[in-house]
Amino acid sequence: MRITFLGATHEVTGSCTLIETLGKHFLVDCGMEQGPDIFVNQAIPVSSPDIDCVFLTHAHIDHSGKLPLLSRNGFKGKIYATEETVNLCRIMLLDSANIQEFEAEWRNRKAKRSGLPPYEPLYTAADAQAAVSGMLGSRYGELRQVSENVSIRFSDMGHLLGSAAIEVWITEDGVTKKIVFSGDVGNRRKPILRSPQSIDEADYLVVESTYGDGLHETAADTLPVLVSCLQRTFDRGGNVVIPSFAVGRTQELLYYLRKIKDQGLVRGHAGFPVYVDSPLANEATAIFLQSNPEVFDDEIRAMFRQGINPLVFPDLKMSVSTDESKAINFDETPKVIISASGMCEAGRIRHHLKHNLWRKESLILFAGYQSNGTLGRILLDGAKEVRLFGETIRVEAELYLMPGMSGHADKAELIEWIGGFKKKPGLVFINHGEDEVMARFSELIRSAYALKTAAPYSGTCYDLITGQPVLLTEGIPVGKKADRRDERAAGAFARLIAACEKLLRVARSKEGAPNKTLGKFAGQVDQLADRWSR
Repeated sequence: MRITFLGATHEVTGSCTLIETLGKHFLVDCGMEQGPDIFVNQAIPVSSPDIDCVFLTHAHIDHSGKLPLLSRNGFKGKIYATEETVNLCRIMLLDSANIQEFEAEWRNRKAKRSGLPPYEPLYTAADAQAAVSGMLGSRYGELRQVSENVSIRFSDMGHLLGSAAIEVWITEDGVTKKIVFSGDVGNRRKPILRSPQSIDEADYLVVESTYGDGLHETAADTLPVLVSCLQRTFDRGGNVVIPSFAVGRTQELLYYLRKIKDQGLVRGHAGFPVYVDSPLANEATAIFLQSNPEVFDDEIRAMFRQGINPLVFPDLKMSVSTDESKAINFDETPKVIISASGMCEAGRIRHHLKHNLWRKESLILFAGYQSNGTLGRILLDGAKEVRLFGETIRVEAELYLMPGMSGHADKAELIEWIGGFKKKPGLVFINHGEDEVMARFSELIRSAYALKTAAPYSGTCYDLITGQPVLLTEGIPVGKKADRRDERAAGAFARLIAACEKLLRVARSKEGAPNKTLGKFAGQVDQLADRWSR
């Protein structure tokens, strides 16, 4: 009974953890790294066909984005998630695959002209469809037996539609251990979704720490601040451009904008248009509105009962086609433009930045966390100019970071959620946070509850029966080309060890076979060993 930490270790993105028990292998999340890569992540030390199933906390790409790659490499197991997560993954993983294919097509056009070998996409739309076809949806609170000795249950975390903590019970040699994976813990002061639900007990807890050393401004500040941003920008004839995550953050902004319009809070611009320029955001909004009302907070459920649509209002325009997107920037009416991606790293938002960053009248309103190294963080850190589509663009627009918009719990809320365990975990593993933040959050947990904590690097493995480390690793910084070679070498070695372990399992399965068969098998293994010993 072992747990190995692979991704989101001393980093904010790329969640991936391996559980092994009685010859079976389970992944908790299989996410893509987004933004800068700080530490080398070890490869999954098990081949994709040998992974029995995946437990998925929620649909964000940094938790789900490598599931299609898993399918591409031969994974045939089931992916367990909440029903809402399954619905979101249908659009989000396909969107991610389309990005991979588009990038490959663009690179190959350049490669052909330069005589370089073709570039293969990380995965394709067919791989994404294969992953989604293996998903099984569950309701919150529903206990599911996933194998003879493993059961799971999802608990609402209020971070994203369908987001969940996963309770995992494992029994081995008569011993049962319970490990809880928090996934991303939601900000309980946010609208639309319910607050994170408490869990009674755990032997081990794996908890995120994105804001483990910070406190959010209150969500009550969000509405007046948004009104002020709109008022002063429209008064000077500019646009409010909001880089926004298509799923979750966009729907929250629509909720606030509906309130502003209903209450007439922006003076002199009552009919201001709001453009949602993201096909993915438009699809996600439809999924929100079609979801089981029980996943929403009291206010949203009451609105549904009264026949009120909480995310739709007059002058809301959904942009789908490229031509519709381009036309937005030729309309001189002061407007709100909501577009992906949330950290300005890709997508249509970069076109809107190109047309508005140089305008003193406009305002770029950041509605969430901006990771180190992303264009969003570069702008907030005071860049005077940036490169977009081969052009140097002056930064003259007003830049503002909206308070209270984070979908993550802050340090006080995380500590409060951990305090909800009636039987406290014997060991708390901290992940999904920046290096220094994790260290401070570890100390905070120890001082608040006198709990034992660990902040494992990628490749660290613990025995869950004894609670003792099997392998402790150190972080390997990424940044130099040599580091990249080391990362590839580590991945290749992990695959070699996984193949040898598979061979050993096959050998053990032959116990009781005829001596002739065993002798032939042993001879072939000896020949292979002799060949590679030279």
